[in-house]
Amino acid sequence: MHFSLKHLAIAAFYATNLGSAYVIPQFFQEAFKQEDPIEYLPEQKETLDNDNSVVGATIPKPHVPYFMKPHVESEKLQDKIKLDDLNATAWDLYHMANHSTSEYGHPTRVIGSKGHNKTMEYILNAFDGMQDYYDVSLQKFDALSGKIISYNLSDVETGQTFANTTAFALSPPVDGFIGKLVEIPNLGCDEKDYGSVVPPGLNEKQIALIERGKCPFGDKTNLAGKYGFSAVVIYDNEPKSKGGLHGTLGEPTNHTVATVGVPHKVGKELIANIALNIDYSLYFAMDSYVEWIKTQNIIADTKHGDPDNIVALGAHSDSVEEGPGINDDGSGTISLLNVAKQLTHFKINNKVRFAWWAAEEEGLLGSNFYAYNLTKEENSKIRVFMDYDMMASPNYEYEIYDANNKENPKGSEELKNLYIDYYKDHDLNYTLVPFDGRSDYVGFINNGIPAGGIATGAEKNNVDNGKVLDRCYHQLCDDVSNLSWEAFVTNTKLIAHSVATYADSFKGFPKREIHKHEELTALNAENPQFKYRADFLII
Repeated sequence: MHFSLKHLAIAAFYATNLGSAYVIPQFFQEAFKQEDPIEYLPEQKETLDNDNSVVGATIPKPHVPYFMKPHVESEKLQDKIKLDDLNATAWDLYHMANHSTSEYGHPTRVIGSKGHNKTMEYILNAFDGMQDYYDVSLQKFDALSGKIISYNLSDVETGQTFANTTAFALSPPVDGFIGKLVEIPNLGCDEKDYGSVVPPGLNEKQIALIERGKCPFGDKTNLAGKYGFSAVVIYDNEPKSKGGLHGTLGEPTNHTVATVGVPHKVGKELIANIALNIDYSLYFAMDSYVEWIKTQNIIADTKHGDPDNIVALGAHSDSVEEGPGINDDGSGTISLLNVAKQLTHFKINNKVRFAWWAAEEEGLLGSNFYAYNLTKEENSKIRVFMDYDMMASPNYEYEIYDANNKENPKGSEELKNLYIDYYKDHDLNYTLVPFDGRSDYVGFINNGIPAGGIATGAEKNNVDNGKVLDRCYHQLCDDVSNLSWEAFVTNTKLIAHSVATYADSFKGFPKREIHKHEELTALNAENPQFKYRADFLII
Protein backbone atom coordinates (compact mmCIF):
# COMPACT_ATOMS: atom_id res chain seq x y z
CA MET A 1 0.00 0.00 0.00
CA HIS A 2 1.38 3.39 -0.95
CA PHE A 3 1.23 6.33 1.52
CA SER A 4 1.74 9.86 0.26
CA LEU A 5 3.45 12.53 2.32
CA LYS A 6 0.03 14.12 2.74
CA HIS A 7 -1.37 10.92 4.34
CA LEU A 8 1.63 10.64 6.66
CA ALA A 9 1.33 14.29 7.71
CA ILE A 10 -2.36 13.87 8.60
CA ALA A 11 -1.62 10.68 10.52
CA ALA A 12 1.17 12.37 12.47
CA PHE A 13 -1.06 15.38 13.23
CA TYR A 14 -3.91 13.21 14.55
CA ALA A 15 -1.53 11.02 16.61
CA THR A 16 -0.10 14.13 18.24
CA ASN A 17 -3.55 15.31 19.20
CA LEU A 18 -4.53 11.90 20.55
CA GLY A 19 -1.37 11.83 22.61
CA SER A 20 -2.36 15.02 24.39
CA ALA A 21 -6.06 14.25 24.49
CA TYR A 22 -6.32 13.85 28.24
CA VAL A 23 -4.79 17.18 29.14
CA ILE A 24 -7.61 19.27 30.60
CA PRO A 25 -7.32 22.77 29.09
CA GLN A 26 -7.07 25.68 31.51
CA PHE A 27 -9.34 28.73 31.29
CA PHE A 28 -7.76 31.31 29.00
CA GLN A 29 -8.68 34.73 30.42
CA GLU A 30 -7.23 36.61 27.46
CA ALA A 31 -10.09 35.26 25.35
CA PHE A 32 -12.41 37.55 27.30
CA LYS A 33 -13.25 40.77 25.53
CA GLN A 34 -13.78 42.69 28.75
CA GLU A 35 -12.26 42.96 32.20
CA ASP A 36 -11.49 40.07 34.54
CA PRO A 37 -14.76 39.10 36.28
CA ILE A 38 -12.96 37.97 39.43
CA GLU A 39 -11.83 41.53 40.10
CA TYR A 40 -15.40 42.70 39.53
CA LEU A 41 -17.13 40.06 41.68
CA PRO A 42 -14.94 39.14 44.67
CA GLU A 43 -17.20 36.25 45.66
CA GLN A 44 -16.11 34.42 42.54
CA LYS A 45 -12.69 33.86 44.14
CA GLU A 46 -14.28 31.20 46.31
CA THR A 47 -13.83 27.73 44.90
CA LEU A 48 -16.76 25.56 43.91
CA ASP A 49 -17.75 22.49 45.89
CA ASN A 50 -15.68 19.42 45.14
CA ASP A 51 -18.47 18.15 42.92
CA ASN A 52 -17.72 16.46 39.62
CA SER A 53 -20.01 18.77 37.69
CA VAL A 54 -21.44 17.12 34.62
CA VAL A 55 -20.96 20.15 32.40
CA GLY A 56 -17.80 21.64 33.85
CA ALA A 57 -15.67 18.61 34.66
CA THR A 58 -16.68 15.82 32.35
CA ILE A 59 -13.89 13.37 31.52
CA PRO A 60 -12.44 14.77 28.31
CA LYS A 61 -12.51 12.74 25.13
CA PRO A 62 -9.82 12.65 22.48
CA HIS A 63 -9.60 15.98 20.74
CA VAL A 64 -10.90 16.01 17.19
CA PRO A 65 -9.76 18.93 15.01
CA TYR A 66 -12.62 21.12 13.82
CA PHE A 67 -12.09 20.32 10.15
CA MET A 68 -12.53 16.58 10.88
CA LYS A 69 -15.84 16.97 12.71
CA PRO A 70 -19.11 16.04 10.96
CA HIS A 71 -21.43 18.78 9.81
CA VAL A 72 -24.21 19.56 12.29
CA GLU A 73 -27.46 17.69 11.79
CA SER A 74 -30.53 18.15 13.95
CA GLU A 75 -31.18 14.49 14.75
CA LYS A 76 -27.55 13.82 15.64
CA LEU A 77 -27.37 16.83 17.94
CA GLN A 78 -30.67 15.88 19.57
CA ASP A 79 -29.43 12.34 20.16
CA LYS A 80 -26.67 13.72 22.37
CA ILE A 81 -29.12 15.29 24.84
CA LYS A 82 -29.36 12.93 27.83
CA LEU A 83 -31.64 12.96 30.87
CA ASP A 84 -28.75 12.06 33.19
CA ASP A 85 -26.83 15.17 32.08
CA LEU A 86 -29.81 17.44 32.73
CA ASN A 87 -30.41 15.85 36.13
CA ALA A 88 -26.78 16.13 37.23
CA THR A 89 -26.55 19.76 36.13
CA ALA A 90 -29.80 20.58 37.95
CA TRP A 91 -28.32 19.25 41.19
CA ASP A 92 -25.15 21.26 40.58
CA LEU A 93 -27.23 24.40 40.22
CA TYR A 94 -29.12 23.65 43.42
CA HIS A 95 -25.78 23.33 45.22
CA MET A 96 -24.89 26.78 43.86
CA ALA A 97 -28.11 28.19 45.33
CA ASN A 98 -27.23 26.69 48.71
CA HIS A 99 -24.26 29.04 48.99
CA SER A 100 -26.76 31.83 49.77
CA THR A 101 -28.33 30.09 52.75
CA SER A 102 -26.13 31.77 55.37
CA GLU A 103 -27.22 35.22 54.19
CA TYR A 104 -30.83 34.63 53.08
CA GLY A 105 -31.83 31.71 55.29
CA HIS A 106 -32.62 29.51 52.26
CA PRO A 107 -31.21 28.63 48.83
CA THR A 108 -31.46 31.38 46.24
CA ARG A 109 -29.69 32.63 43.13
CA VAL A 110 -30.97 36.22 43.23
CA ILE A 111 -28.56 38.78 41.78
CA GLY A 112 -25.96 39.96 44.28
CA SER A 113 -26.10 36.69 46.22
CA LYS A 114 -23.36 34.09 46.51
CA GLY A 115 -25.73 31.67 44.83
CA HIS A 116 -25.92 33.80 41.70
CA ASN A 117 -22.20 34.52 41.66
CA LYS A 118 -21.55 30.78 41.97
CA THR A 119 -23.97 30.17 39.11
CA MET A 120 -22.02 32.55 36.88
CA GLU A 121 -18.75 30.96 37.95
CA TYR A 122 -20.18 27.53 37.16
CA ILE A 123 -21.18 28.61 33.65
CA LEU A 124 -17.71 30.03 33.04
CA ASN A 125 -16.06 26.86 34.34
CA ALA A 126 -18.19 24.82 31.96
CA PHE A 127 -16.39 26.47 29.06
CA ASP A 128 -12.92 25.59 30.38
CA GLY A 129 -13.06 22.42 28.34
CA MET A 130 -14.45 24.12 25.23
CA GLN A 131 -11.84 26.81 24.59
CA ASP A 132 -11.10 25.56 21.11
CA TYR A 133 -14.76 25.98 20.10
CA TYR A 134 -15.99 29.12 21.93
CA ASP A 135 -14.89 32.66 22.71
CA VAL A 136 -16.38 33.73 26.03
CA SER A 137 -16.94 37.35 27.01
CA LEU A 138 -18.55 39.19 29.90
CA GLN A 139 -20.78 42.22 29.73
CA LYS A 140 -20.82 44.02 33.06
CA PHE A 141 -23.55 46.38 34.15
CA ASP A 142 -25.24 47.84 37.21
CA ALA A 143 -28.65 46.35 37.91
CA LEU A 144 -31.34 48.24 39.79
CA SER A 145 -32.90 46.15 42.53
CA GLY A 146 -35.00 46.75 45.59
CA LYS A 147 -37.12 45.26 48.30
CA ILE A 148 -40.43 46.14 49.93
CA ILE A 149 -40.14 45.25 53.60
CA SER A 150 -43.57 46.46 54.74
CA TYR A 151 -46.30 48.94 53.81
CA ASN A 152 -49.63 50.21 55.10
CA LEU A 153 -52.58 51.88 53.39
CA SER A 154 -55.57 52.33 55.66
CA ASP A 155 -58.60 54.51 56.40
CA VAL A 156 -57.73 57.09 59.08
CA GLU A 157 -61.06 56.97 60.89
CA THR A 158 -61.81 53.23 60.79
CA GLY A 159 -58.29 51.80 60.51
CA GLN A 160 -59.60 49.62 57.66
CA THR A 161 -57.07 48.31 55.16
CA PHE A 162 -57.98 47.56 51.56
CA ALA A 163 -58.14 44.12 49.98
CA ASN A 164 -55.41 43.13 47.51
CA THR A 165 -53.31 46.24 48.00
CA THR A 166 -49.83 45.72 46.57
CA ALA A 167 -46.67 47.79 46.79
CA PHE A 168 -44.99 48.63 43.49
CA ALA A 169 -41.45 47.39 42.98
CA LEU A 170 -38.68 50.01 43.23
CA SER A 171 -40.83 52.27 45.41
CA PRO A 172 -38.77 54.49 47.73
CA PRO A 173 -39.52 54.42 51.46
CA VAL A 174 -41.67 56.97 53.24
CA ASP A 175 -42.35 57.42 56.96
CA GLY A 176 -45.95 56.95 58.03
CA PHE A 177 -48.18 59.99 57.53
CA ILE A 178 -51.82 61.00 57.21
CA GLY A 179 -52.62 62.55 53.86
CA LYS A 180 -55.68 63.87 52.06
CA LEU A 181 -56.62 61.64 49.09
CA VAL A 182 -56.92 63.58 45.80
CA GLU A 183 -58.32 62.07 42.59
CA ILE A 184 -56.17 62.97 39.56
CA PRO A 185 -58.15 63.44 36.32
CA ASN A 186 -57.37 62.04 32.85
CA LEU A 187 -55.14 59.11 33.93
CA GLY A 188 -52.42 61.40 35.33
CA CYS A 189 -50.07 61.20 32.35
CA ASP A 190 -49.77 64.97 31.70
CA GLU A 191 -48.63 67.82 33.91
CA LYS A 192 -51.91 69.68 33.40
CA ASP A 193 -53.72 66.79 35.12
CA TYR A 194 -51.98 67.70 38.36
CA GLY A 195 -51.95 71.47 38.02
CA SER A 196 -55.75 71.48 37.89
CA VAL A 197 -56.12 69.88 41.35
CA VAL A 198 -53.13 71.21 43.30
CA PRO A 199 -53.56 74.76 44.63
CA PRO A 200 -50.40 76.93 44.61
CA GLY A 201 -48.38 77.02 47.84
CA LEU A 202 -49.95 73.85 49.27
CA ASN A 203 -47.91 72.51 52.21
CA GLU A 204 -50.05 69.69 53.61
CA LYS A 205 -49.31 66.09 52.71
CA GLN A 206 -51.50 64.61 50.02
CA ILE A 207 -51.90 61.22 48.31
CA ALA A 208 -52.66 61.04 44.59
CA LEU A 209 -55.33 58.55 43.42
CA ILE A 210 -54.70 57.75 39.75
CA GLU A 211 -56.35 55.33 37.34
CA ARG A 212 -54.15 52.85 35.49
CA GLY A 213 -53.78 53.41 31.75
CA LYS A 214 -52.14 55.27 28.83
CA CYS A 215 -48.65 55.75 30.32
CA PRO A 216 -46.22 53.76 32.52
CA PHE A 217 -46.68 53.71 36.28
CA GLY A 218 -43.30 55.41 36.67
CA ASP A 219 -44.50 58.44 34.68
CA LYS A 220 -47.55 58.79 36.93
CA THR A 221 -45.62 58.63 40.20
CA ASN A 222 -42.88 60.99 38.96
CA LEU A 223 -45.43 63.61 37.93
CA ALA A 224 -47.25 63.25 41.25
CA GLY A 225 -43.99 63.70 43.16
CA LYS A 226 -43.08 66.71 41.05
CA TYR A 227 -46.36 68.36 42.02
CA GLY A 228 -45.86 67.80 45.72
CA PHE A 229 -47.73 64.56 46.42
CA SER A 230 -46.15 62.38 49.11
CA ALA A 231 -47.45 59.03 47.83
CA VAL A 232 -49.54 57.51 45.04
CA VAL A 233 -52.38 54.98 44.89
CA ILE A 234 -53.01 53.54 41.40
CA TYR A 235 -56.24 51.65 40.82
CA ASP A 236 -56.77 49.09 38.06
CA ASN A 237 -58.75 50.16 35.00
CA GLU A 238 -60.03 46.63 34.39
CA PRO A 239 -63.35 46.14 36.24
CA LYS A 240 -63.09 42.34 36.12
CA SER A 241 -59.70 42.28 37.85
CA LYS A 242 -59.77 40.90 41.38
CA GLY A 243 -56.11 40.65 42.33
CA GLY A 244 -53.76 43.51 43.07
CA LEU A 245 -51.56 45.36 40.59
CA HIS A 246 -48.15 43.69 40.55
CA GLY A 247 -46.30 46.65 39.07
CA THR A 248 -42.92 48.31 38.96
CA LEU A 249 -41.97 51.98 38.79
CA GLY A 250 -38.79 51.40 36.81
CA GLU A 251 -35.70 53.48 37.41
CA PRO A 252 -36.47 56.12 40.07
CA THR A 253 -35.94 59.87 39.70
CA ASN A 254 -35.74 62.67 42.25
CA HIS A 255 -39.53 62.94 42.01
CA THR A 256 -40.42 59.25 42.47
CA VAL A 257 -42.67 58.62 45.48
CA ALA A 258 -43.87 55.47 47.23
CA THR A 259 -46.68 53.84 45.27
CA VAL A 260 -49.24 51.09 45.85
CA GLY A 261 -51.84 49.51 43.60
CA VAL A 262 -55.43 48.51 44.34
CA PRO A 263 -58.14 46.67 42.33
CA HIS A 264 -60.70 48.56 40.26
CA LYS A 265 -63.44 47.99 42.87
CA VAL A 266 -61.33 49.50 45.66
CA GLY A 267 -60.47 52.49 43.48
CA LYS A 268 -64.14 53.20 42.87
CA GLU A 269 -64.84 52.92 46.61
CA LEU A 270 -62.12 55.48 47.32
CA ILE A 271 -63.58 57.86 44.71
CA ALA A 272 -66.99 57.48 46.36
CA ASN A 273 -65.45 58.31 49.76
CA ILE A 274 -63.91 61.50 48.32
CA ALA A 275 -67.33 62.49 46.94
CA LEU A 276 -68.83 62.13 50.42
CA ASN A 277 -65.97 63.90 52.20
CA ILE A 278 -63.70 66.32 50.33
CA ASP A 279 -61.12 65.95 53.11
CA TYR A 280 -61.17 62.15 53.10
CA SER A 281 -57.73 60.97 54.30
CA LEU A 282 -55.64 57.81 54.42
CA TYR A 283 -52.68 56.63 56.45
CA PHE A 284 -49.73 55.67 54.26
CA ALA A 285 -46.36 54.14 55.20
CA MET A 286 -43.68 52.14 53.38
CA ASP A 287 -40.42 50.59 54.51
CA SER A 288 -38.32 49.74 51.45
CA TYR A 289 -34.99 50.25 49.76
CA VAL A 290 -33.63 50.57 46.24
CA GLU A 291 -30.04 49.72 45.37
CA TRP A 292 -27.66 49.16 42.47
CA ILE A 293 -25.97 45.76 42.18
CA LYS A 294 -22.96 44.99 40.00
CA THR A 295 -23.52 41.94 37.84
CA GLN A 296 -22.81 40.62 34.35
CA ASN A 297 -24.07 38.81 31.27
CA ILE A 298 -22.11 35.82 29.98
CA ILE A 299 -21.81 35.41 26.22
CA ALA A 300 -20.24 32.45 24.39
CA ASP A 301 -19.66 32.74 20.63
CA THR A 302 -18.60 29.86 18.45
CA LYS A 303 -15.21 30.51 16.87
CA HIS A 304 -16.49 29.18 13.57
CA GLY A 305 -19.50 29.98 11.42
CA ASP A 306 -20.51 33.02 9.39
CA PRO A 307 -20.21 36.07 11.71
CA ASP A 308 -22.72 37.97 9.57
CA ASN A 309 -25.46 35.40 10.23
CA ILE A 310 -25.55 34.88 13.98
CA VAL A 311 -27.92 32.43 15.67
CA ALA A 312 -28.50 33.87 19.15
CA LEU A 313 -30.24 32.19 22.08
CA GLY A 314 -30.45 33.00 25.76
CA ALA A 315 -31.67 32.09 29.24
CA HIS A 316 -31.46 34.05 32.47
CA SER A 317 -28.97 33.02 35.11
CA ASP A 318 -30.70 34.51 38.17
CA SER A 319 -33.67 33.53 40.33
CA VAL A 320 -36.01 35.47 42.59
CA GLU A 321 -34.95 35.93 46.20
CA GLU A 322 -37.66 33.55 47.45
CA GLY A 323 -36.10 30.35 46.13
CA PRO A 324 -33.38 28.55 44.14
CA GLY A 325 -35.16 28.90 40.78
CA ILE A 326 -34.31 25.48 39.38
CA ASN A 327 -37.17 25.65 36.89
CA ASP A 328 -37.20 29.46 36.61
CA ASP A 329 -34.82 29.69 34.93
CA GLY A 330 -32.34 27.07 36.02
CA SER A 331 -33.93 24.82 33.41
CA GLY A 332 -33.12 27.22 30.56
CA THR A 333 -29.60 27.74 31.89
CA ILE A 334 -29.08 23.97 32.02
CA SER A 335 -30.54 23.36 28.56
CA LEU A 336 -28.27 25.95 26.97
CA LEU A 337 -25.18 24.58 28.73
CA ASN A 338 -25.88 21.07 27.55
CA VAL A 339 -26.65 22.08 23.98
CA ALA A 340 -23.53 24.28 23.88
CA LYS A 341 -21.43 21.34 25.07
CA GLN A 342 -22.86 18.88 22.53
CA LEU A 343 -22.59 21.35 19.64
CA THR A 344 -18.80 21.15 19.96
CA HIS A 345 -18.92 17.75 18.22
CA PHE A 346 -19.99 19.38 14.95
CA LYS A 347 -19.04 21.85 12.25
CA ILE A 348 -21.44 24.71 11.55
CA ASN A 349 -22.11 27.19 8.76
CA ASN A 350 -23.42 30.09 10.88
CA LYS A 351 -21.99 31.48 14.09
CA VAL A 352 -23.94 30.57 17.23
CA ARG A 353 -24.15 32.87 20.28
CA PHE A 354 -25.21 31.46 23.66
CA ALA A 355 -26.10 34.06 26.32
CA TRP A 356 -26.91 33.92 30.02
CA TRP A 357 -28.61 37.12 31.10
CA ALA A 358 -28.39 38.48 34.64
CA ALA A 359 -31.16 40.38 36.45
CA GLU A 360 -34.08 39.08 34.39
CA GLU A 361 -36.17 38.86 37.53
CA GLU A 362 -35.52 42.56 38.24
CA GLY A 363 -37.13 43.54 34.92
CA LEU A 364 -35.20 41.95 32.00
CA LEU A 365 -32.25 44.19 32.83
CA GLY A 366 -29.42 42.06 31.44
CA SER A 367 -30.97 41.25 28.07
CA ASN A 368 -32.23 44.80 27.61
CA PHE A 369 -28.80 46.18 28.46
CA TYR A 370 -27.30 43.91 25.81
CA ALA A 371 -29.87 44.60 23.09
CA TYR A 372 -30.01 48.35 23.57
CA ASN A 373 -26.21 48.67 23.56
CA LEU A 374 -25.64 46.84 20.28
CA THR A 375 -24.15 48.98 17.54
CA LYS A 376 -26.10 49.14 14.30
CA GLU A 377 -23.57 46.80 12.71
CA GLU A 378 -23.69 44.29 15.59
CA ASN A 379 -27.48 44.38 15.55
CA SER A 380 -27.63 43.69 11.82
CA LYS A 381 -25.60 40.47 12.16
CA ILE A 382 -28.08 38.76 14.52
CA ARG A 383 -30.53 36.89 12.32
CA VAL A 384 -32.69 35.54 15.13
CA PHE A 385 -32.91 35.48 18.94
CA MET A 386 -34.48 32.50 20.75
CA ASP A 387 -35.58 32.84 24.37
CA TYR A 388 -35.64 29.77 26.62
CA ASP A 389 -37.22 30.47 30.01
CA MET A 390 -38.84 27.74 32.17
CA MET A 391 -38.39 24.54 30.19
CA ALA A 392 -39.67 22.03 32.76
CA SER A 393 -42.75 23.16 34.71
CA PRO A 394 -44.19 20.18 36.63
CA ASN A 395 -47.75 20.48 35.25
CA TYR A 396 -46.40 21.69 31.92
CA GLU A 397 -47.92 22.64 28.64
CA TYR A 398 -45.79 23.19 25.57
CA GLU A 399 -46.04 26.94 25.01
CA ILE A 400 -44.90 28.85 21.93
CA TYR A 401 -44.82 32.64 21.72
CA ASP A 402 -47.41 33.67 19.15
CA ALA A 403 -45.20 35.81 16.92
CA ASN A 404 -46.15 37.21 13.55
CA ASN A 405 -44.29 39.20 10.92
CA LYS A 406 -46.78 42.06 10.90
CA GLU A 407 -46.38 43.20 14.51
CA ASN A 408 -42.95 41.68 15.13
CA PRO A 409 -39.67 41.80 13.17
CA LYS A 410 -39.79 39.64 10.05
CA GLY A 411 -38.54 36.16 10.83
CA SER A 412 -40.33 35.90 14.19
CA GLU A 413 -43.20 34.03 12.55
CA GLU A 414 -40.85 31.60 10.81
CA LEU A 415 -39.27 30.79 14.18
CA LYS A 416 -42.73 30.18 15.67
CA ASN A 417 -43.48 27.80 12.82
CA LEU A 418 -40.26 25.87 13.46
CA TYR A 419 -41.46 25.16 17.00
CA ILE A 420 -44.97 24.26 15.81
CA ASP A 421 -43.59 21.82 13.24
CA TYR A 422 -41.39 20.15 15.86
CA TYR A 423 -44.24 19.52 18.30
CA LYS A 424 -46.51 18.33 15.49
CA ASP A 425 -43.83 15.96 14.18
CA HIS A 426 -43.63 14.44 17.67
CA ASP A 427 -47.42 14.26 18.14
CA LEU A 428 -47.35 16.77 20.98
CA ASN A 429 -50.03 19.34 21.72
CA TYR A 430 -48.92 22.95 22.04
CA THR A 431 -50.40 26.26 23.17
CA LEU A 432 -49.75 29.65 21.60
CA VAL A 433 -49.14 32.35 24.21
CA PRO A 434 -48.89 36.11 23.64
CA PHE A 435 -45.80 38.26 23.61
CA ASP A 436 -46.52 40.28 26.75
CA GLY A 437 -43.06 41.26 27.96
CA ARG A 438 -42.47 38.62 30.61
CA SER A 439 -39.17 37.29 29.29
CA ASP A 440 -35.94 38.29 27.59
CA TYR A 441 -37.19 38.64 24.01
CA VAL A 442 -38.39 42.23 24.65
CA GLY A 443 -35.14 44.09 24.02
CA PHE A 444 -34.52 42.20 20.79
CA ILE A 445 -37.97 42.79 19.32
CA ASN A 446 -37.88 46.45 20.35
CA ASN A 447 -34.59 46.74 18.45
CA GLY A 448 -35.84 45.10 15.28
CA ILE A 449 -34.35 41.63 15.78
CA PRO A 450 -36.59 38.62 14.98
CA ALA A 451 -37.33 36.71 18.18
CA GLY A 452 -39.46 34.06 19.80
CA GLY A 453 -39.22 31.13 22.13
CA ILE A 454 -40.89 28.38 24.08
CA ALA A 455 -41.89 27.88 27.72
CA THR A 456 -43.88 25.47 29.89
CA GLY A 457 -45.93 27.88 31.99
CA ALA A 458 -45.83 29.69 35.32
CA GLU A 459 -48.67 30.74 37.65
CA LYS A 460 -51.60 30.21 35.25
CA ASN A 461 -53.66 27.04 34.96
CA ASN A 462 -53.09 24.25 32.47
CA VAL A 463 -55.81 24.39 29.81
CA ASP A 464 -56.16 20.58 29.88
CA ASN A 465 -56.52 19.87 33.62
CA GLY A 466 -57.27 23.25 35.18
CA LYS A 467 -54.39 22.99 37.66
CA VAL A 468 -51.56 25.50 38.04
CA LEU A 469 -48.70 24.94 35.62
CA ASP A 470 -45.93 25.54 38.16
CA ARG A 471 -47.16 25.33 41.75
CA CYS A 472 -43.71 26.44 42.97
CA TYR A 473 -43.35 29.47 40.70
CA HIS A 474 -41.21 32.06 42.51
CA GLN A 475 -41.24 30.00 45.70
CA LEU A 476 -38.78 28.12 47.87
CA CYS A 477 -40.02 24.78 46.53
CA ASP A 478 -38.72 25.54 43.02
CA ASP A 479 -36.00 22.93 43.49
CA VAL A 480 -34.94 19.79 41.63
CA SER A 481 -38.16 18.01 42.64
CA ASN A 482 -40.13 20.72 40.81
CA LEU A 483 -39.06 19.62 37.32
CA SER A 484 -40.92 17.61 34.71
CA TRP A 485 -38.18 15.49 33.19
CA GLU A 486 -40.33 14.63 30.19
CA ALA A 487 -40.81 18.29 29.28
CA PHE A 488 -37.19 19.06 30.16
CA VAL A 489 -35.77 16.48 27.75
CA THR A 490 -38.28 17.29 24.99
CA ASN A 491 -37.64 21.02 25.12
CA THR A 492 -33.87 20.68 25.36
CA LYS A 493 -33.98 18.53 22.24
CA LEU A 494 -36.13 21.19 20.59
CA ILE A 495 -33.52 23.79 21.53
CA ALA A 496 -30.89 21.54 19.95
CA HIS A 497 -33.09 21.31 16.86
CA SER A 498 -33.44 25.09 16.61
CA VAL A 499 -29.69 25.58 16.98
CA ALA A 500 -28.81 22.86 14.47
CA THR A 501 -31.35 24.15 11.94
CA TYR A 502 -30.17 27.75 11.89
CA ALA A 503 -26.50 26.95 12.47
CA ASP A 504 -26.76 25.01 9.23
CA SER A 505 -28.80 27.42 7.13
CA PHE A 506 -31.22 30.35 7.09
CA LYS A 507 -32.76 29.13 3.84
CA GLY A 508 -36.33 30.42 3.62
CA PHE A 509 -35.78 32.78 6.55
CA PRO A 510 -36.42 36.49 5.80
CA LYS A 511 -33.45 38.78 5.47
CA ARG A 512 -32.96 41.28 8.26
CA GLU A 513 -34.69 44.61 8.01
CA ILE A 514 -32.49 47.30 9.51
CA HIS A 515 -34.47 50.21 10.94
CA LYS A 516 -33.23 53.60 12.00
CA HIS A 517 -33.54 54.39 15.71
CA GLU A 518 -36.32 56.88 15.01
CA GLU A 519 -38.28 54.27 13.05
CA LEU A 520 -38.01 51.72 15.87
CA THR A 521 -39.15 54.28 18.44
CA ALA A 522 -42.19 55.10 16.28
CA LEU A 523 -43.01 51.42 15.71
CA ASN A 524 -42.84 50.64 19.43
CA ALA A 525 -45.01 53.65 20.24
CA GLU A 526 -47.65 52.49 17.75
CA ASN A 527 -47.61 48.94 19.08
CA PRO A 528 -46.96 48.95 22.85
CA GLN A 529 -47.48 45.20 23.12
CA PHE A 530 -45.29 44.68 26.16
CA LYS A 531 -47.20 45.67 29.29
CA TYR A 532 -44.87 43.60 31.47
CA ARG A 533 -41.19 43.68 32.30
CA ALA A 534 -40.52 40.18 33.60
CA ASP A 535 -43.13 39.53 36.31
CA PHE A 536 -44.03 43.21 36.77
CA LEU A 537 -46.64 45.31 35.01
CA ILE A 538 -45.21 48.59 33.76
CA ILE A 539 -48.37 50.17 32.36
